[in-house]
Amino acid sequence: MNNEETLCNKFADIIGGQPGFAGGKCVATISRNEIRATILEKRFEVTSSFSFESISKFSGKALCLGRIALLQDEVEPFITVIRDQGITVSSIHNEWLFDNPNLIYVNIETVEKPLIFARKVRIALDAI
Repeated sequence: MNNEETLCNKFADIIGGQPGFAGGKCVATISRNEIRATILEKRFEVTSSFSFESISKFSGKALCLGRIALLQDEVEPFITVIRDQGITVSSIHNEWLFDNPNLIYVNIETVEKPLIFARKVRIALDAI
């Protein structure tokens, strides 16, 4: 296991997700099993993902991204905590017609050290 894979495992552990590492990109995926969602009345597994890539060997900073599925009443607490920590909320939108409950997707982005980003995300997740 190389250093980036080890970093990826730590990143996912902090966030509470399953790690995946390929091609220099780390993705931590969280299953939101507590949300029993359907699309067109068929069961749908709600997942969220957080990633980092393009890590600088000098600063240790990387492009850090996130895409989280939220219930409507979770959006405001999540984005408030994210913004308070200096992370950009790049979009808030729905993705599906006929989903129940109606899910809202929030995309976030920043450039910083991956484990710092992971800790900030964990704080925001704990706010919901």
